[in-house]
Amino acid sequence: MGRMQAEEFAGMTGKGKGKISLEKALTWHLQGNHYPPVPTSMVGPCKRAISAVNRGKNDAKIKLPEGISYRGEKHAPASAIVEGHNLHSWINPQD
Repeated sequence: MGRMQAEEFAGMTGKGKGKISLEKALTWHLQGNHYPPVPTSMVGPCKRAISAVNRGKNDAKIKLPEGISYRGEKHAPASAIVEGHNLHSWINPQD
């Protein structure tokens, strides 16, 4: 499981027959590929972090859900969320 499964989930994301929403793919990934499972309240921040990193804004501050902090703060850099939640499969390679 883990990375290979995340890559499959990322490949299944999109619109059309046989595709799933990004939210569903991230939920499956966060719940199934992490121990303990990451709370589903992190799906939104993960989605925003992926978007920010794909736009080259690695240092963008992403608001965290109530009760979750990063180094004592209520925001985390997009790159830290991607790294900490193993979201590399959803990151577009840079040319």
